[in-house]
Amino acid sequence: MKLTILGCSGSIPGPDSPSSGYLLESGGTRIVLDLGNGTLGALQRFIDPFALDALFFSHLHPDHCADFGALAVLRRYHPNPPEHARLPVIAPANAPERFAALYAPNAEEQAETDLSDVFEFIPTPAEPVRIGPFEVQAMPVAHLCEAWGFRVAAEGKVLAYTGDTGPCPQLAELAANADVLLSEASWADFPDAPDGVHLSGRQAAEVAKTAEARRLLLTHVVPWADGNAILAEAEAVFDGPAELVAADRTYEI
Repeated sequence: MKLTILGCSGSIPGPDSPSSGYLLESGGTRIVLDLGNGTLGALQRFIDPFALDALFFSHLHPDHCADFGALAVLRRYHPNPPEHARLPVIAPANAPERFAALYAPNAEEQAETDLSDVFEFIPTPAEPVRIGPFEVQAMPVAHLCEAWGFRVAAEGKVLAYTGDTGPCPQLAELAANADVLLSEASWADFPDAPDGVHLSGRQAAEVAKTAEARRLLLTHVVPWADGNAILAEAEAVFDGPAELVAADRTYEI
């Protein structure tokens, strides 16, 4: 299983990276977890977007979903699209309305926008989703809106992706014995951090340590945060390998 970082900047695109987006490949099957601001451009450097087999959204804040509107334009208006089926989109139940608002400029057009000609919208299910060799289990996490983490298994390996979340009990199950925990770490630890929003580097490392994950990859660092400080506090807690991801980097899992 190969992981490619399309973007890893938290909350907004940064000077060196788009927002959150992650490409996973296994056995010729390709799925993407989140498609934040700027990630569609990055995706085109690695694969033809028409070659995607499924798209999963952890939640519907712009830094995780904004480029869906651009993907809709590509799939509907490319002059010579390849033969393709509707793309499965696994996302919170209000995704069709949310994405129509991204695509159409006013309420009247949004009400008339039906993207089901090119996408198959599937509300995030409690049971695992099978896409080729991938088995993707969604687990609810603590954020400001409906939000999910994903546990992705393929080729005998497991990647756990937190999406955006504050500390919550579900994270231990999400990351249990994972080969890689891809965890948001938006900021360095501070006493008055708001509950149920984001993880610090220390909190991400505590999840990795408790869950006995083998490797910790930190992502979603906001552009105004000190990434080195976030990594340092994670390394002080987690005994295994830990690093900050970077846009366009690939990892074999």
